[in-house]
Amino acid sequence: MSGVHKYPTISFRISPRERDEIEAKIKASGMQKKDYFVRSCIYNKVCVVGKREVIYQLVEELQLMQYNIAEILKQFEEQEILLSDEGLEQMKNDCLDMLKAIIWMLDGAKYLWQGTEKSPDSGNC
Repeated sequence: MSGVHKYPTISFRISPRERDEIEAKIKASGMQKKDYFVRSCIYNKVCVVGKREVIYQLVEELQLMQYNIAEILKQFEEQEILLSDEGLEQMKNDCLDMLKAIIWMLDGAKYLWQGTEKSPDSGNC
């Protein structure tokens, strides 16, 4: 069907100069625009500046993960699994995504614990 997409769209506004820079990098990469954006978002290093609000959000997500994992553990121990295979797979993927994001953030901020020197791979941080 026309106009029906399987996956959600991500969009954002950028300046003309930013667009030119991005377009040049996409052209130089030889990749399709979609593939370039996905790889850039997932694999590139980004400088993360910790704020109290961000830390609180992470703690809340980790607490939710802890609760969900405890519930699944309880169901496994009682041999009464209420979660479907698809639900268990989704929960696994959600936990993996969150843990990867936390590791990525900690890796990007590791220079904070190494003194005042900036990490060589931290870019402009």
